[in-house]
Amino acid sequence: MRTLDILSDAICPWCWIGKRNLETALAGLAAEGLRFKVRWRPYQLNPDMPEEGVERAVYRAAKFGSAERGRELDARVAEAGRAAGLEFRHDLMQRTPNSVAAHRVVRMAAEQGLQDPVLEALFRGYFQEGRDVGDKVTLVELAAAAGMDGIAVARMLEGDSYREAVLNEDMAARSGGINGVPAFLMDRHLLFSGAMPPEQMADAFRQADAILSARSAAA
Repeated sequence: MRTLDILSDAICPWCWIGKRNLETALAGLAAEGLRFKVRWRPYQLNPDMPEEGVERAVYRAAKFGSAERGRELDARVAEAGRAAGLEFRHDLMQRTPNSVAAHRVVRMAAEQGLQDPVLEALFRGYFQEGRDVGDKVTLVELAAAAGMDGIAVARMLEGDSYREAVLNEDMAARSGGINGVPAFLMDRHLLFSGAMPPEQMADAFRQADAILSARSAAA
């Protein structure tokens, strides 16, 4: 079984859309007998973000030049989200968080086979409920609701567990030329970046699987 590594960030709207499109693509491929092991890998959209985060309106006005431009981009995301069956509530989002703590929780969840539900809880918490996924208490609540031991998560966040691993993976991705997410890799080969529609994702995975199989047979 081949491995799909997806680099993503819990505060990236296109990563949530990409996750939903991925689920649709993989369901179709599974019906064809093609299955993959999925792993979610860390990438910071804002590696220089203060640990406490910043007010979202201020941050986006500075990043995109004006609050109006930020709203235009939010509207584009919301439209793409609806096409994927997702509702974005940008009106509820007050802060742009630092996402290192969220990545640490997702990394811990991987050891328990809970990456998918935990990441889904983070996406939904941030983009639908307007919760601050940089806040440790919020992260504990969301992780616990997704099946993790809340006390263990809180204890982990109070220390430095997984921090170095997350930061090293993030830096390795940047050094490898990845500058946007979601980014999809099959058996460590970069396939594409972006929230591609499900049908195109499935085609890319089929083709990559066939190419890698042919290489293995020729080796």
